[in-house]
Amino acid sequence: MTPIPQLPANHPHAWFAEARFGMFVHWGLYSLGARHEWLSHAEEIPPAEYEARYLKHFNPDLYDPDEWMRVAAAAGMKYVVLTTKHHEGFCLFDSAFTDYKATNTPAKRDLIRPYVEAARRHGLRVGLYYSLIDWHHPDFIIDNRIGPHRNASPEERARLNAGRDQKRYIAYLHNQIRELMTNYGKIDIAFFDFSYAPPPDQPQDDFTLGKGRHAWDAQRLYDMVRELQPGIMINNRLNLPNPPDFLTPEQYLPVRPPTTDKEHTPPDAVRATTPLWEACQTFSGSWGYYRDEHTWRDAPELIRTLSICASNSGNLILNVGPTGRGEIEPRAKERLAEIGKWMRHHQKAIHGCGAFPGAPVPGAPGAHVVYTYDAKLNRLYAHILSWPYKFLALPGLLGRVEYAQFLHDASEIKMGLPEWFVKQGLDTQVPENSLFLTLPATAPENIPVPVIELFLK
Repeated sequence: MTPIPQLPANHPHAWFAEARFGMFVHWGLYSLGARHEWLSHAEEIPPAEYEARYLKHFNPDLYDPDEWMRVAAAAGMKYVVLTTKHHEGFCLFDSAFTDYKATNTPAKRDLIRPYVEAARRHGLRVGLYYSLIDWHHPDFIIDNRIGPHRNASPEERARLNAGRDQKRYIAYLHNQIRELMTNYGKIDIAFFDFSYAPPPDQPQDDFTLGKGRHAWDAQRLYDMVRELQPGIMINNRLNLPNPPDFLTPEQYLPVRPPTTDKEHTPPDAVRATTPLWEACQTFSGSWGYYRDEHTWRDAPELIRTLSICASNSGNLILNVGPTGRGEIEPRAKERLAEIGKWMRHHQKAIHGCGAFPGAPVPGAPGAHVVYTYDAKLNRLYAHILSWPYKFLALPGLLGRVEYAQFLHDASEIKMGLPEWFVKQGLDTQVPENSLFLTLPATAPENIPVPVIELFLK
């Protein structure tokens, strides 16, 4: 396997590759609806009706960003990204360019500032999400693909678009991003969401067909953010040919280090030299608070997902959707606490680790195991995703390991083929050049993903 390029330790983005685990937070008026952050789109609720229904009732009296950060830090997360404005257009910050904001709700305050300050107090990196889409703004051109009016007749959409001017919306968008990049101190991540350009054979400036880089004046926006926040990380959803700082595959798990993200990166994008990426995932199917959604993933599955991401030199950013009162719901807290218990003993196999250059295939030698590798310590970690009973053969590692132990308790694991195994001729079933480990018959109790620490020669 070709080694994954490494960022120099002094690179402004090196922290991201070290972190490997972050928290996404989707929070807005949709938290009151409690049935998906796209409910205005899904239920075709016109913006005026949506505003009248929710704005006067948004009163997050239990909002405690320090508690959010305690939950994130205890889970082993190193950064947090919060939605400052989602597609609904409602702003959690006190923008000078709109009245559709938290200060005009019963909350009566900017909700972004306390989040930023709490993250810094708890040693977490700060990310701000901003939706390029805005179903509420009077100049945002309505199209036939996304939004509450997408199924309106062409004649009705034309009537609704009369007098709208995307250039005025672009000015609004840029003004708000300038506020976010100047009013809150140092910001580590700008997460823009998202572009859906018209088909390649259609005019790219016909915003009734979709919206790509031209709909945001994206290059100028990108340059402004770079100027205002040197060292910031900008994701790949502006539809620009610029090399993105990191890729953001959403709701699927790459099985090898991705070199592109076709959903969000245009074909003419120049790939970054060092492929930083994060898998954006939820506990269930939605990002905003969804009271009646019960298809939640359990903690062991989420830990396996984290292991697989790190084994491919990627991050996992796991989303929580706070309630309308501002709390992280119990289901999320329970799972994050379980992940935190595992991370207490296994964070060495996650933070600062990446793909193992010596693996016979990217990320894994077989169905049972994925590797993470700490290049600084020259230490290899074998994450056992399904217990293989008493024995484990790791191809390609024969003669390369001086000592093996479980990471959670530093208990030794015997290496090499047992004499009786060879006498019975079973060694012929072991792949050539494999390190052979003798394991307990059953997996360690209460360890969802056991990890073997291998000290390389």
